[in-house]
Amino acid sequence: MNPIREITKAIRATLVLWVLVAIIYPFTMLAVSQVAFREQANGSLLRNAQGQVVGSAPIGQPFTSDRYFNSRPSTTSYSTATPTKDANNILKTGVSGASNLAPTNPALLDRINGKTDPDPTKTITGDLPRLQQAGIKPTADLLYTSGSSLDPHITPAAAIAQIQRVATARKLPPNRLEALISQNTDDRALGIFGEPGVNVLKLNLALDAIN
Repeated sequence: MNPIREITKAIRATLVLWVLVAIIYPFTMLAVSQVAFREQANGSLLRNAQGQVVGSAPIGQPFTSDRYFNSRPSTTSYSTATPTKDANNILKTGVSGASNLAPTNPALLDRINGKTDPDPTKTITGDLPRLQQAGIKPTADLLYTSGSSLDPHITPAAAIAQIQRVATARKLPPNRLEALISQNTDDRALGIFGEPGVNVLKLNLALDAIN
């Protein structure tokens, strides 16, 4: 056995594999993604009427104004960083993800139902009373957070429940908002997986475009 020849073979094999997996494969995947999945490969970016990037379609954003359809609650306020304004440690999870709170956990019940405290800094306004005061019939996704805390969708029922509030704030006919919801409802994946969902950011961008 010639050691020089064996070392040369090893070096040659290493270089060939390096070219294949570090150059050819990545650039091939990059080319395929830019041709076949250009939008997704570049972040699925969404722009407003002025052409400014305002978000990404798969990532939710918080909306609480009466002029907009509200998003579902998030354990991290739709941020991948630890929330800075979370005195009661209800939102704090560190990164995106579920709260992992059991149905009987007092923290979960306080977030949903609210909690009064002699110390005003510890008073929690619950999501359920807030929705009821706004005249919105609560749905599960308007009360409970998603597994990722970044879900951009709400159910069509949750969007429909908010029509009257948005229509009043914007002085728009409810049937026009119903049409917007229908236009911005994503069907089941491949027609069979999951449930239809309304992308809240897309819906609100369409809302701004007409009013």
